[in-house]
Amino acid sequence: MEVSDPFDWLERAAQERAEAGLTRRVRPRPPDDGLLDLAGNDYLGLARHPAVVRAAADAATRWGAGATGSRLVTGDTTLHGELERELASYYGTESALVFSSGYAANLGMVTGLAGGGTHLACDRHNHASLIDATRLAKANGASAALFGHADLTSAQDALASSGAMTRRLVVSDTVFSVDGDLTDVAGLSRISRRHRAGLLLDDAHGLGVIGPGGQGALTAAGLRGASDIVVSVTLSKALGAQGGAVLGPHRVIRHLVDTARTFIFDTGLAPAPAAGALAALTLLRAEPQRAERVRGIAHTLASALGEQGLRVSAPRAAVVSVLAPSPDDAVAWAGRCRHAGVRVGCFRPPSVPDGRPRLRLTARADLTDADVDRVVDVLAGTRPVPVGTR
Repeated sequence: MEVSDPFDWLERAAQERAEAGLTRRVRPRPPDDGLLDLAGNDYLGLARHPAVVRAAADAATRWGAGATGSRLVTGDTTLHGELERELASYYGTESALVFSSGYAANLGMVTGLAGGGTHLACDRHNHASLIDATRLAKANGASAALFGHADLTSAQDALASSGAMTRRLVVSDTVFSVDGDLTDVAGLSRISRRHRAGLLLDDAHGLGVIGPGGQGALTAAGLRGASDIVVSVTLSKALGAQGGAVLGPHRVIRHLVDTARTFIFDTGLAPAPAAGALAALTLLRAEPQRAERVRGIAHTLASALGEQGLRVSAPRAAVVSVLAPSPDDAVAWAGRCRHAGVRVGCFRPPSVPDGRPRLRLTARADLTDADVDRVVDVLAGTRPVPVGTR
């Protein structure tokens, strides 16, 4: 008896992606390939800082390579508690809860606080983790409405469409990861309060970058310590480590310990990245100028690339994006940059919500002026040639 192949559709799907210029490849890198890296998210240059690396290594030696279990079973250590206290103190919230990743933190935050009887109003450019979290919440009885990107009037309309739902939440990134633009956090807070809605914010790209000393979006918006706002952050960007956290009032964090499935059923964050993030946070407290430095470099990059005639986003944090003519052009352009010694990100659908491919550059506080000049020269010198002039 001939058995049909349940996966014979995969070849057709792969061919369609290839024809659309959307094939993705994993590119392992050696410890030091000599490339100037503007593709990663090590905004403050702390991932290889000796104090951070030493703290992570010491924790691995003391606690072992892994957490060994869920934090509610065996995966909790004194490091986790210390990191949570320091994160809450730095960000200005009552409590914090550390997850194994920023993705898991967003899933836990949204699904733990939403369910039957909840209406979510979501920015249509939200990160994939918030989109997936919203889908899961809908599967559990919530309703959801998208609002125009960073559009307060549209956000208010989305909230007003809640119908019979008795609880309301507004869900948004603070700094959007594709173009580095910043939503109006204070405006979203006013709208949320007008509708008695909670505000859930993903500040993954804001912690360590925006606000005085990199204290994040709430401090920058004058909302530090607000009792009706819950924030998620990641430890893998400005803090150069791994993991995520949700920050907010005691009662919210207590609720998530009991309800967030990505906390309850996931192995805890390993001790090494927890210790590394804690050491990075200590450095950020001691050297708050790193945040101002990375913002300045982002603005310098954007300005210089724009002067070269490239179409560049106006950065509000560390992310700078440069539009490419097509997905294939973006891939080829990134490859030419890599060949010239500069690593940049290549963002194509579905990673870009507006469907426009671009190169994504991430500023770092440890880049020199010479590094910035080199990046500008490489991007300008390798740009795609317009079709009519080839």
